[in-house]
Amino acid sequence: MKVLIIGANGQVGKHLVEKIQKTDSIQAKAMIRKTEQAAFFEDLGAETVLVDLEGEIEEIEAAIKDVDAVVFTAGSGPHTGPDKTMLIDLDAAVKSIEASKNAGVERYIMVSSFDTTREEIQNAITDAPSFAPYVVAKHYADDWLRKTDLKHTIIHPGLLTNDQATGKVEAAETVGRNEIPREDVAEVILACLENDATINKEFQVVSGEQPVKQAIESL
Repeated sequence: MKVLIIGANGQVGKHLVEKIQKTDSIQAKAMIRKTEQAAFFEDLGAETVLVDLEGEIEEIEAAIKDVDAVVFTAGSGPHTGPDKTMLIDLDAAVKSIEASKNAGVERYIMVSSFDTTREEIQNAITDAPSFAPYVVAKHYADDWLRKTDLKHTIIHPGLLTNDQATGKVEAAETVGRNEIPREDVAEVILACLENDATINKEFQVVSGEQPVKQAIESL
């Protein structure tokens, strides 16, 4: 299986490409925005493709045509404004979903935010207004994906950290708020790619006591 990782140069994306390249059955194709980002992935033996997520949908579609699955783990980042949030976390996500449909790629994994419900939008408007556009963007991107026929999985990770991976998580439709190392999120994505039982499911995931594969199998 060849998997296109959108947002490969992000921290979760890099961990994911590294993990995929260590498997025998999956190959990574890293979507990057700058040519200088390619060396990291080429050193891992991964294919790269240069695409600007703010560009046309046809550019994303061309990158998807030769793959079996797509993982969207791109994000505008915490230091950008609402404009970039809408362009990347919403518009680029929707474009990648539509591009996957157009290219005939059915398997799609979305790395979302921990809580993207309408209730969480209202909470953010009241308690953290600057965070509200991000929740709105993720809410509608997730909803767009749910309404397609794609074989999708939506992962809602807790607060991301750069702590060392533990390989153990808690995963369920709803879990208590907690942190999770980025590397463990990458391991969760890989487990979802390897387990068709995660198709058309979504779940929250934080650090916990279950090994990743066991937690994913129990969903």
